[in-house]
Amino acid sequence: MQELIAQGKVLVSGKPVKASFRLRGNEGVEIIGAVERPPLSAVAEEIPLDIVHEDDDLAVINKPAGMMVHAGAGATEDARNRGTLVNALLHHLGTLSKVGGELRPGIVHRLDKETSGLIVVAKNDVAHRALAAQFSGRKVTKTYIALVHGWLKQDRGTISSSIQRDAVRRTRMTTRRSGGREAITRYEVERRIESEFGKFTLLQVEIATGRTHQIRVHMASLGHPVVGDKVYGASREMRGRGGTGLSLLRNFLHAAEIQIAHPRTGESMQFAAPIPDELRHFVQQLEARSAVGKRL
Repeated sequence: MQELIAQGKVLVSGKPVKASFRLRGNEGVEIIGAVERPPLSAVAEEIPLDIVHEDDDLAVINKPAGMMVHAGAGATEDARNRGTLVNALLHHLGTLSKVGGELRPGIVHRLDKETSGLIVVAKNDVAHRALAAQFSGRKVTKTYIALVHGWLKQDRGTISSSIQRDAVRRTRMTTRRSGGREAITRYEVERRIESEFGKFTLLQVEIATGRTHQIRVHMASLGHPVVGDKVYGASREMRGRGGTGLSLLRNFLHAAEIQIAHPRTGESMQFAAPIPDELRHFVQQLEARSAVGKRL
């Protein structure tokens, strides 16, 4: 709104005003256009990357939690367009596909900012289109490790609730509205943990679709939010007996394995990334006070 006012696109009683103008009542306020920003493109930055695989057509990266895949369309040339995976890729790889546009070169699929793990990027347009066809055709196998609150009753199951954006909280997704996009999540219990901080279930999760926040939304819809995911109802800080505390400053969600066909040769390729140390340590802290469960 301040940008609109500064660009003279907010009129009060037919005249442009400054942001400091005080409304007294009964004025007519009119917005006569949209904010105009200069075109934004990704910039190369020297940021360390864990490159699991690279060839002439693609690269597979083990993305850390806390790193955005790319800047948003509304970002400006400041911190919001710094530190992204795309910027790091431009520095390390140089050439990326252009199918995704200036802000998303090479990006075929995404991971949430607070989710770690494997992401595939395309180095040329031919590879990008071939990989995108695999994702849209549900020919890619993606396996995640998740820790959720509570004990799931079934050892394995499939969640097929459709997902769409929450009508009120627009940064969230929901399964509670009709007409959303189909989403399919399959899970299998690795083990259940009971500790002084409560009950938890460690899961192996496969997604047949790639909707925004899919695993997080689906698990929360069952009443078992992902640990650390405060957006969908989990707490970052947990209290145990005697006031002891345990916290996780990210979501306990890790993209551990991915299987694709090479976009040029068709060869089946499978990659794995070990669970990050902070997640491993968190489980070990739970199990140190646990009655049920084994070491990760």
